[in-house]
Amino acid sequence: MRKILVAALVMAAIASGSAFAGVLTVDAFVRMKRCSEPRISPDGKRVAFVVSIPDIDANRNMTDIWIMPLRGGTPARLTSAEAADCHPRWSPDGRTIAFISARGGSPQVWKIPVDGGEAVQVTDISTGAHDPVWSPDGKRIAFYSFVHYDCPDDSCNALRDSGRESNPVKAKVIEHLLYRHWNTWKDGKRNHLLIVDADGGAARDLTPGRDSDFPPFPWGGSHDFDFSPDGREICCVSRNADMEAISTNTDLFLVNLESGDIRQLTVNGAADESPAYSPDGKYIAYRAQAVPGFEADRWRLMLIERESGETRTLTGSFDRWVRDFCWAPDSRMICFTAGDDGHRGLFSLDVRSGRIGKLLGWANNYGPTITPDGKTIVFSRRSFDFPHSIWKISKNGKDLKRLSTFNEEALAGLELNTAEDVRYEGADGALIQAFLIKPPGFDPSRKHPAIMLIHGGPQSAFIDSWYTNWNVQTFAAAGYVIFIPNFHGSSGFGQEFVNAISEDWGGKCYRDIMKGLDYLAELPYIDPGRIAAAGASYGGYMVNWIAGHTDRFACLVSMAGAYNLISKYGVTEELWFPEWDFGGTPYDNIEGYERWSPHRFAHNFKTPCMVVHGELDFRVPIGEGLQMFTALQRQGVPSKLVYFPDEGHWVLKPKNIIFYYEQFIGWMDMYLK
Repeated sequence: MRKILVAALVMAAIASGSAFAGVLTVDAFVRMKRCSEPRISPDGKRVAFVVSIPDIDANRNMTDIWIMPLRGGTPARLTSAEAADCHPRWSPDGRTIAFISARGGSPQVWKIPVDGGEAVQVTDISTGAHDPVWSPDGKRIAFYSFVHYDCPDDSCNALRDSGRESNPVKAKVIEHLLYRHWNTWKDGKRNHLLIVDADGGAARDLTPGRDSDFPPFPWGGSHDFDFSPDGREICCVSRNADMEAISTNTDLFLVNLESGDIRQLTVNGAADESPAYSPDGKYIAYRAQAVPGFEADRWRLMLIERESGETRTLTGSFDRWVRDFCWAPDSRMICFTAGDDGHRGLFSLDVRSGRIGKLLGWANNYGPTITPDGKTIVFSRRSFDFPHSIWKISKNGKDLKRLSTFNEEALAGLELNTAEDVRYEGADGALIQAFLIKPPGFDPSRKHPAIMLIHGGPQSAFIDSWYTNWNVQTFAAAGYVIFIPNFHGSSGFGQEFVNAISEDWGGKCYRDIMKGLDYLAELPYIDPGRIAAAGASYGGYMVNWIAGHTDRFACLVSMAGAYNLISKYGVTEELWFPEWDFGGTPYDNIEGYERWSPHRFAHNFKTPCMVVHGELDFRVPIGEGLQMFTALQRQGVPSKLVYFPDEGHWVLKPKNIIFYYEQFIGWMDMYLK
């Protein structure tokens, strides 16, 4: 790419927010279209997918369903309602697509003829419908809904919800954990699996009266339930624990569609999820963890032989987390994705031999699906230098091609520098992988300011991806070198590396970050006095920890970060997480919490810090951000609180995203330029 832009012009373009050839502005970034959820037609000739287009004025994302030929060509828009249309699913005969739409006021199952015609509403359930799945014969559609678990029918649900809404008393009576999750109060409601005739009518609850979620709330979806090829049963996931807040245990259950009987299929004390029947009906593949209570244990791909009940591990020697997967039509191969060395690769697995091959090793690849002839894999993809799009590749890993052509005009002429993969020695001599992205118009003879980005999780990774809240190209376009280390605890580098952060939150990972700072500061084109650190979730925690342990950074940004681990324990939702990572409860092991809690080192705060937090964040509740800001202000440390009353753990609304980036870049400019 041409590198002819001088820094002064780059900064002027960013500051004004105006369009400027070569520079990705915040406004241009937020307006990028995102393609996802590819679904191949039964005849293998077309692909349906979702396109999300930010509506800045309405402060929301508009999503519609598009179709294009698998061989490539011009996509056609299938739906165009003002409300969101998503989750397209082809009918078995290929004539119709079922999808979810809120065009009637609440999310419901709709269907639309593929070759012309109006959309028709299938469900009319007061609690809404989510993630439709066709039965193999095309006569019924399964979905899930957030219902009052003890209601016998939808009129009961509607009456209870309307009664709550009209009641001026908004008090809640809570008798057990979990009572809220992520950004939603559960209020005694559960995800339940329902089924409806494809032509409409009353939906039937397949898990009536059960005080448990089918599939798990809030992360379950269509990947957590599947029809058997003969259409007689559905395999579904449910959390299986007396106290859900302290257990990671989920199991597979079989729902007999004729008798209504529900039978537990797996008895693993850890997590089992994502069941998928083989096309020949002989097997059920699924993902599983082996360690109860540890949400970051390695995800393995498992196989149950339905006739014998024999279970075996397909990826026992594969030291990576299996993510999403799909069967090949001949039931002999499974395609899956897995985090690997800073990327999310695409892999094939021979079911009989267990042999695993890497088809694609770079960028972030997800949501694979295979054509009926078994020759082509279609999937979603994004990278540091390219937004969400639809791609295809042959089953042997050749002929990689991008299918969707959205954003080409917006991307034309932009200088989006490819991330450099670098390595340095971290804590205990470990080799740490990191990404380095240079700004547009980079001049190696000048000294540049830099921002170190710290990922969340902590058992996660900053992979080669087009992020919403942490878009490296947008930060780089503001004139900064971006440095991203994958420290101890990061996934994609082996399970032992992941495990290293448990009960060691501020230990090896902090030393990795500081050694990364040493590496960055020694680069000839970096000004060591103008380096900042920023992170969200665990990354926000680490920024808070950094604030109490070093003053080497010029400024900091802490987003959704824990400040007082003891107080956070009492207000977060998934208690299994802190109990694993800090060795029990604060009542049993106060030392484990105090040792790694940033609040104990607040007297050392000196570095200017911007704190970002959302009111609806139930994972790291708002009090953590307020405590951090108070500690900074009370000691006279230059600081700012950016508070979002309508956001949770992430900033998602388009106008809020623009405001967040303006605040972030403005804060960096104040201390680094």
